[in-house]
Amino acid sequence: MANTKTKFSAIGGNSPGYLLLVTVLGLLSLGGFWSAYMMFLHGHYMTGMTNAIPWGFPIVMAVYLIGLSAGSLVLSALSSVFGRTEFKPLARISALLAALLLIGALMAIILDWGRPDRILVPFFSMNPRSMFSLNGMLYSTYIGICFVYLWAMFNDREKLVKLLGYTAVFWAVLVHSGTGAIFGFVGARELYHSPLLPPSFIAAALSSGTALMIMVLYATFKLTGRKLDDELIRRLGFYLTAFIAVVAYFIFIENVTRSYWPGNYAVQKFLLLFGNKYSLIFWIGMIGCGLLFPFIILANPATGKSVKWILFASALVVTGVLAERYIIVIPGQVMPMDMFPGYHITGPFQDGQLTGYCISPMEILFGLGITSFVFFLYALGLKFFAMMPDKAVIATGEKE
Repeated sequence: MANTKTKFSAIGGNSPGYLLLVTVLGLLSLGGFWSAYMMFLHGHYMTGMTNAIPWGFPIVMAVYLIGLSAGSLVLSALSSVFGRTEFKPLARISALLAALLLIGALMAIILDWGRPDRILVPFFSMNPRSMFSLNGMLYSTYIGICFVYLWAMFNDREKLVKLLGYTAVFWAVLVHSGTGAIFGFVGARELYHSPLLPPSFIAAALSSGTALMIMVLYATFKLTGRKLDDELIRRLGFYLTAFIAVVAYFIFIENVTRSYWPGNYAVQKFLLLFGNKYSLIFWIGMIGCGLLFPFIILANPATGKSVKWILFASALVVTGVLAERYIIVIPGQVMPMDMFPGYHITGPFQDGQLTGYCISPMEILFGLGITSFVFFLYALGLKFFAMMPDKAVIATGEKE
């Protein structure tokens, strides 16, 4: 196959456009670190979080970035695991971004702790019944697999690349299953507790990771002046369509199941009909942007083969999955826990009441800064390492 002889190189990184991009990303990253420092110094009262809502937008971003990472890593393994050799030129970029996205996710979690100095505690206090404890091991091992996988690709160790590709896919499934289990295993929260959350998280990771890679690959090749075959984008768009359909199935089954049980009528009415902004985010952001509109675009022959429409649909999916992560994390805390069924709970800390949460400017800066830092490192990686193929085209024998 022609793709096996693809030459990789680093980009020059000396153009005014590249320097401007790196500068902007660096400044936004500094803004994110400054916001983290201010929250560490003064406490979370500077955010929209309260004692009733301890998981705010930083945790939304962490879960979101973990999903993007898992989806990107699976895309990197398309050639080594699933035999799709036309995607081999894209494997290095995907693996690099997968590792950086998870690093960004862990930074979001650690900087939100309030005690980042205790980062090693989970590794010395292993609790097999705690998903937080297990995920610490999964995440750290995942990053190691990504970098060893990259090393094998750099050194043309084909057998090792294939073995690590299988390992990477398996571990990506474990990582996002574990992330979904953090919420799905919480029986005290009606909007969290669900055995479908782990596989649902995996499906959303595949859709959002594929959508992100479509946009990143297009922009990277365009800005570096290298050829990217439009047919590769169309094939990724086909995969994205299938992933969206799987996500829609899980979301439908989960909400129908929850609505069927009388004990969940109140929380489902709140989420789907009377939750004000949460209901709007659910229907417009999660369902509209994340599922319905991009599926219509990609499934329509008139738009599904257009690169520009595929890029637009990808942007909708990336936005919609962020809305989905918000819907998973926040409304489950807004609804009060029914700790004593049949009794009405009152107290000075909004016990037994609906609580409110609004993302603060400090949290927005934090999330923007973490994301910018990921792409800052990505831009530097392209400059200092041989990540970019000279071209990414489908050979004559690979065309369908």
